[in-house]
Amino acid sequence: MSLQQPAVFCNMVSDWPSRHWTAAYISEVLHGRQIRFRMGMKSTHTVPQFETTCSYVETTLEEFLTWNCDQSNASGPFGDYDHSRFWAYADYKYFVNLFEDSSDIFQDVLWSDFGFPGRDGQESTLWIGSLGAHTPCHLDTYGCNLVFQVQGRKRWHLFPPEDTPFLYPTRIPYEESSVFSKINVVNPDLKHFPRFQKARRHTVTLSPGQVLFVPRHWWHYVESIDPVTVSINSWIELEEDHLARVEEAITRMVVCAMKTSEDPHDIRAWLNPTEVGATSHEINCRYLNGAVSAFFDHHRTPRAVEIQALKANGENVEKKELNGSSHMEVGQTHGQDLSLAAGKQDVVSLFGPDLFPVNPGPEEEHPSEGGGIFEKGGKELVDKDGEYFAKSCCAKRQQMLSKSENVVVEQTAPGSAPGLSQAFISTDDLLDCLVNPQVTRMVAQLLIQGKSL
Repeated sequence: MSLQQPAVFCNMVSDWPSRHWTAAYISEVLHGRQIRFRMGMKSTHTVPQFETTCSYVETTLEEFLTWNCDQSNASGPFGDYDHSRFWAYADYKYFVNLFEDSSDIFQDVLWSDFGFPGRDGQESTLWIGSLGAHTPCHLDTYGCNLVFQVQGRKRWHLFPPEDTPFLYPTRIPYEESSVFSKINVVNPDLKHFPRFQKARRHTVTLSPGQVLFVPRHWWHYVESIDPVTVSINSWIELEEDHLARVEEAITRMVVCAMKTSEDPHDIRAWLNPTEVGATSHEINCRYLNGAVSAFFDHHRTPRAVEIQALKANGENVEKKELNGSSHMEVGQTHGQDLSLAAGKQDVVSLFGPDLFPVNPGPEEEHPSEGGGIFEKGGKELVDKDGEYFAKSCCAKRQQMLSKSENVVVEQTAPGSAPGLSQAFISTDDLLDCLVNPQVTRMVAQLLIQGKSL
């Protein structure tokens, strides 16, 4: 928990019963139960494919596997989706809902092996996708993340929290606990988002039998690179979540108030399908008050006082280490488990054959389980993406430098008025400022300070 960068565990789950949870096996366990799949386009567009732009089908895993294998004769719920043009993703499937009739299956996932006693499948989520299925780049506002790759491979593109300004954060579409990026990180539009060139990409391909640790507030874009992929994850609660819930309550109140006022009849254009609906201002007020009260209740406990003391000490150490850094810290508190902050200096010694860090730059070769994670097909994709990114960065940067002078001249020319594209400020533009992670953190702290006087 003291790690400040993503890392991959090997040889940790070989005795887990869920090690053999292929999509075909899960289909048998579910006995024809229908689940929802998100349908997206296999495209190279520069605009992120948010969940609000996808379509959805209710079907069984058996029908999904048939569509995925028998690609020429698609029928039933997948009949309108050409396999060569679409991908399917059964994402965010909580075990407690999916396996409510088979709760004994929770014991097949043993997060307790990672030092979380009693944690199993009950606190886990299942993800099943086809080739190309992905989640747009985002950060999770709560907790840190452990991801167990069961079947197929997934490629992870990760960016550190301090690179948040370079990822162009947005809360539209709105989903509690998710801050999205406006950028399609695998095909970035550097003309519109030039600061993305400064972001430090960490890339890793996760193979069956491996577990990825994603620290708090790390941005990630995840894509399936095999015909069928199955993953299991668990979000681990952290001390910092108590303040994060206040920040999320502020965000919910502001977004719902402004977007419903703009168009009360079209909430699906801005509300993520994972959200039940746009809650009223009265409900959002209660939610905010509850989050603030819970924050105070927690910090009155002796354990919280002890953690705060450790946190203060840890932050002083970090400030000394980061003195002179040009990167802005955005909503990041250092140290995942502050009781282990003293061991941070020894983090490097933790790495070895069974635990390797995900470093910035091109993907490195590491031992894999159950098949090579750097087989020719996957390696080509990494090299291709890396080559495109490097070349486009240099070319676009030069173009923008040469064009910037023309833009200034056009905007300040005598007798000229700014064009609509330059002057128009939308509700979403304003929200990007009002609920920017930096802003909501300051507002939450001001609220808490005001109520603690």
